[in-house]
Amino acid sequence: MTWIYNKSLLLVVVALLTLTGCSISYRFNGGTIDYTQIKSIAISDVTNRAAIVYPRFAASFTEALKDMYTSRTRLAQRRGEADLELECTITGYDLSTASVGQDNFADRTKFTVTMQVKYTNRVNPKESFDRSFTAYRDFRRDQQFNAVQDQLLAEITEDLTKQIFNATVENW
Repeated sequence: MTWIYNKSLLLVVVALLTLTGCSISYRFNGGTIDYTQIKSIAISDVTNRAAIVYPRFAASFTEALKDMYTSRTRLAQRRGEADLELECTITGYDLSTASVGQDNFADRTKFTVTMQVKYTNRVNPKESFDRSFTAYRDFRRDQQFNAVQDQLLAEITEDLTKQIFNATVENW
């Protein structure tokens, strides 16, 4: 009986050593940044060229974007020239019908924000781009846009900042 107990104990110890001795790690933030070459980022204030202007959105989006890079990378933020540079312009701030109800009126409305992003990578210029990112959210017809706008913008901001972050430093 002691022999079975000792063998079982040995098996448990070997299993624990194997499990704790091996680990696989992968980071999903700042994963492709070579910090030996890339040390700084400049994020310009977001400009608004959309037909509809919501005054607080450009400033809050700029801060959200800066927070994303601060919390997920070790890049120093600078004004002016840096290893990486981001210039964002709001080009679309639109409302459209998402679905029509049985009474032929809009049942849901789609709120879409489009952001034009110019990304400059001074270390690896081939990774630079100038492209558009879009995010949207729907809301019910019994909701007033002014009442849900800030919540929808918070969700859209989170979506757009992730898209931009992934395209710039994650290379997705």
